[in-house]
Amino acid sequence: MGYILGMGTRPVVLSIAGLDPSSGAGITADVKTAATLGCYAVTCATALTVQSTQGVYGVEPVGPELVRQTLSRLASDFTIAAVRIGMLGSGGVAAVVADFLSQTKPPNIVLDPVLRSSSGAELVDAAGFVVIRSRLLPLCDVITPNVDEAAELAGVGAQAISFAESWDRALPHLRRLAAELHLLGCRGVVITGGHLRETNDYLSVADGSRIREQVFPGVHLESPATHGTGCAFATALACGLARGHNLAEALQGAKDFVRSAMAAAYPLGKGVGPMIHLFRLKDGD
Repeated sequence: MGYILGMGTRPVVLSIAGLDPSSGAGITADVKTAATLGCYAVTCATALTVQSTQGVYGVEPVGPELVRQTLSRLASDFTIAAVRIGMLGSGGVAAVVADFLSQTKPPNIVLDPVLRSSSGAELVDAAGFVVIRSRLLPLCDVITPNVDEAAELAGVGAQAISFAESWDRALPHLRRLAAELHLLGCRGVVITGGHLRETNDYLSVADGSRIREQVFPGVHLESPATHGTGCAFATALACGLARGHNLAEALQGAKDFVRSAMAAAYPLGKGVGPMIHLFRLKDGD
């Protein structure tokens, strides 16, 4: 992937997510990610949040009807090449998003199942969780949960894998989680390993009666700029798919993007700072 400037068209990526005033995550971060990766982002805000680099202090979901109208107008005006779904906030909003996807059938739907913030704030209500699990998972081309999110969606409880476990011991657990998510209708499952001892990402794809899997190795990068890594990864994955890469290529590109954005970071705020989404990639990257 490269940094594209000047003439030519850019694929349109729809970001359906919350608004983070610190711009480390959510729709504003998605706009920056898409711009760096040669795409054009249009956005639908699902919730307003009171948050900074120090945590989330309040959440106000957007009314479902406003979300419905926004999605309808965007879909009638733009040719959408990919969708990134993040924070949904409420069951009403989640249901509207599920209806929209069912009716318009956009390509390359990437679901980042944001259940709570890293500081522990709940980012979707109980009704929203039910809609995600029962209606959204089967509609998406790929989902990008971390280990705890995958375990919760699979119904096996949070922290099913000890972060102290080696990759060889963690991998069977990841396979079990992916298998459970496939049973819920997920075609592609990427379980991100940023919080594991070895930061490998695990991809499992249900191809008919066959399961294809691939491990994408990673190494820890010591950085205080980890706010919004999940959002950036999912959006970068959507951008890769929008630009015609296959899932494995898009996943590797998203992994490389997040690492580069973390490496480009400088101190911002008094807490867990954001990555720098806008940076120039070297030729050939």
